Amino acid sequence: MSKRNKTEEAELKALQAALGAEHAAVYGYGVVGARIGTARQSDARSAYDAHRARRDTLARAVKDMGDTPRAASAAYMLPFPVTDTAAAIRFAAELEERVADVYSDLVRAATGDRRRMAAGALREAAVRAVRWSGESVAFPGLAERAASPSPTAPSPT
Repeated sequence: MSKRNKTEEAELKALQAALGAEHAAVYGYGVVGARIGTARQSDARSAYDAHRARRDTLARAVKDMGDTPRAASAAYMLPFPVTDTAAAIRFAAELEERVADVYSDLVRAATGDRRRMAAGALREAAVRAVRWSGESVAFPGLAERAASPSPTAPSPT
């Protein structure tokens, strides 16, 4: 393994953070799927599949940089109880907003193909957040950060 410069270290750190957010999103959509109700079940399944695919892509990118991808936590602390369809929808929107936050960091840290991948993932998370919440922000992953920093994902327990 070769020594990395500051730019490569920043990119690797952002990749690992995005990977962590995707691990948490996959876990979170398991919770969402259990509570969502039949009308939005296909939306939850589609988001779950998208996050699994992004997780796998990020794990490969971390390996390509010569590092070991961080493993998922065994469980994650939810930001609030998810006991019904309304809470599941709110939680799904929050998951997507948190994922968008992390991808905005990766967009800043990466270059080339990784930057394009991160921008695409940011866009997809922002679109899913709007679909879940019915609300949008001008600059997903950025506007919310000015008000208060948010964790990248549900917290590991």
